[in-house]
Amino acid sequence: MRTLVIGDIHGGLRALHQVIERAGVTPDDTLIFLGDYVDGWSQSPQVINYLIELKTTNNCVFIRGNHDELLLHWLKDGKDNVLWFEHGGEATLTAYESVDKMTKQLHVNFLLSLDDYYLDEKNRLFLHAGFTNMNGVQYEYFPKLFYWDRTLWETALALDTSIKPNDLLYPKRLTLYDEIYIGHTPVTRINETVPVQRACVWNVDTGAAFKGPLTILDVDSKEFWQSEPVHQLYFDEKGRN
Repeated sequence: MRTLVIGDIHGGLRALHQVIERAGVTPDDTLIFLGDYVDGWSQSPQVINYLIELKTTNNCVFIRGNHDELLLHWLKDGKDNVLWFEHGGEATLTAYESVDKMTKQLHVNFLLSLDDYYLDEKNRLFLHAGFTNMNGVQYEYFPKLFYWDRTLWETALALDTSIKPNDLLYPKRLTLYDEIYIGHTPVTRINETVPVQRACVWNVDTGAAFKGPLTILDVDSKEFWQSEPVHQLYFDEKGRN
């Protein structure tokens, strides 16, 4: 049995199908999705349908991403905003024009059920973005940061590798968990298209919303599988480019 973690999908159902197939996923595998299922490519509703169905065959953990929260506000309360529209929401709004009311309610229920984070029995933390409380996720004063924070990743990226975890200058947030798996900030920003580890943090967002592939990673072996660059699977769309 494997534990597999999946990066940000952003409406790219074709890419999700590819990585599930390439990783040879079976019902014995536990699947941990790091959030941002929607916004970017044109199949956001179909991605959510697929994930709801997948939960009937596999042990799945679904983490909340910031884009999933934005979609929930729109589906549930009719709220949208210009920023969301410009960062992938436009494709999502268009896609939902052909979705019936009953399905929309199923999607609201799914989005409401998402987890802020998941901590496994091996002290491995999975969340979309980060956290800021120096004592850990259970003490976080601002839960929205679980799916909006970028300081955890920036701290890990900027860390002087000569500073050891027992040093007084070492960031305490990076000593609390054996491993932390995140998405949210694509590694394409540092010119990478594969999962990147800095300190104990593994970033699995390989830029599927833009011109990178979607990635699925075995958290024990660190073997990973990727889709084709997602913009090549949706060649007639712009995604978030």
